[in-house]
Amino acid sequence: MQGASATEHILEEFGGKPVRAFVVWEPVLPTDWSSPSTAALRRISDPRVSQYWDKRRIISHSMGEHDRRSIVWDHIAVYPPGASWKDLPAQAVYEGGPVVYVTEQARAAVKQALAGQAVPSQEHGIR
Repeated sequence: MQGASATEHILEEFGGKPVRAFVVWEPVLPTDWSSPSTAALRRISDPRVSQYWDKRRIISHSMGEHDRRSIVWDHIAVYPPGASWKDLPAQAVYEGGPVVYVTEQARAAVKQALAGQAVPSQEHGIR
């Protein structure tokens, strides 16, 4: 849940900017036996956010999950304007995690992406 709150704080900094966020909830911990509660979803209330429940961790698998140790979760990725996932995920300009530990890097990447500047990709998280 700390990652959700950290994501909300990142978005607050870019209020009014053309930023979209997609939050994917998935079962990872033993307590994740059902979709997130309304209270959990409210942790990210920004209207630019779309939230999804990925019961089978399809997104995690597409990002490299091949066993329990490689589950992609508590992860943030920043994509350039116009990025689109086709058969594979788009190339992120920044990705890392756990979210709560990489908020400054994520903020910097969003700021640079909004300015149209190239952002060096850095992987700090789970893959």
